Amino acid sequence: MPTSQIRSLSLQICNQQGCVKLALEHRLPSPLPPPGLKAPPPTSDPGRLQALGHSDQKDFLRSNQSLHPIFPGSEALLAEGEHLGVSTTPPPTPSMKTLKKQWLEVLSTYQYVLCFLFLGPFFSLVGFFLLFTSLWYLSVLYLVWLFLDWDTPQQGGRRNQWLKNCTVWKHLSDYFPIKLVKTVELPPDRNYVLLSHPHGIMGFGTVCNFSTEGTGCSQLFPGLRFSLAVLNCLLYVPGCREYIMSCGTCSVNRQSLDYVLSQPQLGRAVVIMVGGANEALHTVPGEHCLTLRNRKGFVRLALRHGASLVPVYSFGENDVFRVKAFAPDSWQRLFQVTIKRLLSFSPCIFWGRGLFSAKSWGLMPLARPITTVVGRPIPVPQCPQPTEEQVDHYHRLYMKALEQLFEEHKESCGLPASTHLTFI
Repeated sequence: MPTSQIRSLSLQICNQQGCVKLALEHRLPSPLPPPGLKAPPPTSDPGRLQALGHSDQKDFLRSNQSLHPIFPGSEALLAEGEHLGVSTTPPPTPSMKTLKKQWLEVLSTYQYVLCFLFLGPFFSLVGFFLLFTSLWYLSVLYLVWLFLDWDTPQQGGRRNQWLKNCTVWKHLSDYFPIKLVKTVELPPDRNYVLLSHPHGIMGFGTVCNFSTEGTGCSQLFPGLRFSLAVLNCLLYVPGCREYIMSCGTCSVNRQSLDYVLSQPQLGRAVVIMVGGANEALHTVPGEHCLTLRNRKGFVRLALRHGASLVPVYSFGENDVFRVKAFAPDSWQRLFQVTIKRLLSFSPCIFWGRGLFSAKSWGLMPLARPITTVVGRPIPVPQCPQPTEEQVDHYHRLYMKALEQLFEEHKESCGLPASTHLTFI
């Protein structure tokens, strides 16, 4: 067997979580069979796997060249991938996707970008201008509805399963692609506080994984009800509030989170992007700088309700946009920080590719893989009035667990061994 093939195989076996993905998603060159062993026939149709059922897919993978019987442990790798929640079906490459599929992915991603940037301002302006037309009563009726529905974001929000399961989210996740990796089971007999890092520019990984069914989150973690916490001000912007609440979001303030975690039914999982707008200012491709050192409110939340802390990291989130970073002492950075303090969001300068061409500039994110890894839960006792010593203790435990999660999975997600997290 050639040396390069032996080196690839040993890397796959040693990396546990990553090895399954490499072995099953990146086919090794077909080696020459030893004397007396007949090589398996090549696959004639690369798209055949997608049309097979679940049981047939496993048979197909076992007979495929990428899991050649001369590779010892291929059956164990397949079983390990299924046990850990890693899909054993290789994702289609761009060359395998039809032109229609590629355009559906592009348009689905573009609608997310447009909604993220312009949905709130657009409906606010439309509602304002309607006041000066013969349709003024539409704006008045909506304001009445807004008044009557004012407390909903503070009471867990209002989700719409049809929108969460809409096919558009599957196309969005396939564009990058976005993958959700489970390292351990999260039993639904308790509550959880998931801390998702990094924030990135638009949080594609966090939103697609936990606010929609684009990656099949409810199937990977059965029995859990995920609630993505977002800025409180977004849930009072006309039009925008209905759209994002329908995806299962709630307000990130204390009243809202306490309400969700105090429900009698267990299995509640609150997802918080701890770094927020400040972390968005440090979104630089290839860097992993997290705003966490002085963020301890999530620890107090977990202690008040006895909810387990779960570290979550989205590898590749910072790579989907190119960002203009300013020096810390520049007037541009001072302007960004001032706006962040006044309006709770960061005015970042970013760009991606064009809508019709990957070689032009535009608002379309770059198609870079995003792998969201859900780590092991940290048990937290219930303390209605936690002390500062308790908060500091579990905060240190969480930072250590997050760093360990990053180190364990960084190489399998394409990062060099010299890459490390930076906490600010």
